[in-house]
Amino acid sequence: MSEKTTEMATLEGAPIFPLLVKYSLPAIAGMVAFSLYNVVDSIFIGQWIGADALAAIAIAFPVMNLTFALGTLVGIGGAAVTSIRLGEKKLGAALAVLGNVLLMSLALGVGFGWGTNAFLAPILRAFGAGENTLEPAYDFMRVILFGLPATFLFFNLNHVMRASGYPRKAMLSTIITVLVNVALAPLFIRGFGWGMRGAGAATVIAQLFGLVWILAHFLNPKSVLAFSRGIFRPSFEAMRSIVAIGLSPCLMNVCACVVVVVINRALLEHGGDVGVAAYGILSRVQILIAMIVIGITQGMQPIVGYNHGAGATGRVRETLRYGVIAGTAVTALGGLACVLLPHLISVQFTDDAALLAVSDEALSLSCLAFPLVGMQIVIGNFYQAIGHAKLAIFLSMTRQMLFLIPLLIAFPHFWGMRGVWLSFPVADFLAWALNVVLILVFLKSYSAVPADVAGTLARREKA
Repeated sequence: MSEKTTEMATLEGAPIFPLLVKYSLPAIAGMVAFSLYNVVDSIFIGQWIGADALAAIAIAFPVMNLTFALGTLVGIGGAAVTSIRLGEKKLGAALAVLGNVLLMSLALGVGFGWGTNAFLAPILRAFGAGENTLEPAYDFMRVILFGLPATFLFFNLNHVMRASGYPRKAMLSTIITVLVNVALAPLFIRGFGWGMRGAGAATVIAQLFGLVWILAHFLNPKSVLAFSRGIFRPSFEAMRSIVAIGLSPCLMNVCACVVVVVINRALLEHGGDVGVAAYGILSRVQILIAMIVIGITQGMQPIVGYNHGAGATGRVRETLRYGVIAGTAVTALGGLACVLLPHLISVQFTDDAALLAVSDEALSLSCLAFPLVGMQIVIGNFYQAIGHAKLAIFLSMTRQMLFLIPLLIAFPHFWGMRGVWLSFPVADFLAWALNVVLILVFLKSYSAVPADVAGTLARREKA
């Protein structure tokens, strides 16, 4: 049996729980490694450059969210469409998706990354950069934006590699990047004295190493999907499908950009740069926890997408159930750690007494409803995996635009900086309630396996 046949047979026939473990663990390992790098990088910046540099990272976060939004538009969309096309046994269409993911990544990386660099300083000022934070934020983001074509190629092709049945290789590409990054960051930041420019350079160079590994995979003709002549022609159908599904995570990150701007401005008004720096710590910790859940959803995505394309809705529902349980468990443990042990977390980033006090309060209040976030992440990614873009877009907008922004505007008028932190758990609860209602309604109409598929599955089980 060929490598291609083996991978597809596994997705459509193996028991769901061990299959989810097989696909999720490498994804979780990769995401945790990547998130730990971000945390360690923030620790390097906070301890070696200072609290203003941590605030600068928080100021630059909206720009980073915009770049991530464009990346997910292509990467997540391309991965979901790839899994669905493979489930439909349409190998040629899946190859067209691979080729167009590469073309779109290069075009967006050059256009957005290099174009934004020309207006970076005024953009950062608009996002709240002041006298102490503009220069470090500018130094960091200028390098990141210059390397954006490589960043997009690395992340987006890695998503497609995972979706086509190679979770371990996708994990290894991330780990390679993290190891190179962690090795270079101290040398560039402190050893060479490059400061924030060094942090950015270490990130871009590390992604180039990971990209080489990924390109080697797609150049291997034995891979399920491999580079070949003719797949790099622009295809309207492939691009339309990629954008239709990728639009949800893209809009979610655009909304996150708007939310971070509102947060930073509220914190600057009620807490100054110390408040913004505390949010920098809070966001790094929450992202670390959320990335574990995203690793679970990345493991779910090829299973859900392939079996949805094959019409095996029972396997899709079972995968969703395990994903919700696992995601909720992760955010519950992470939320409890932030609420009960905030100082133990904060002190890893800084020894500044004022920043520690604010960061402790931020962690303990903002994460009160964080256990509910895991289910939201899983359900949102589930809709993307089965191609229900409208539902995914709606849910990605509600938590941030419908709930969080109004709370961020209202609460600080009553409770100052504390009102910013309290906005998070209230928004998380409201978004969770909406997710529960909508997924229950959706699953009522997503239960029957088509007769032809049921017969196929029955024959396979007997065989």
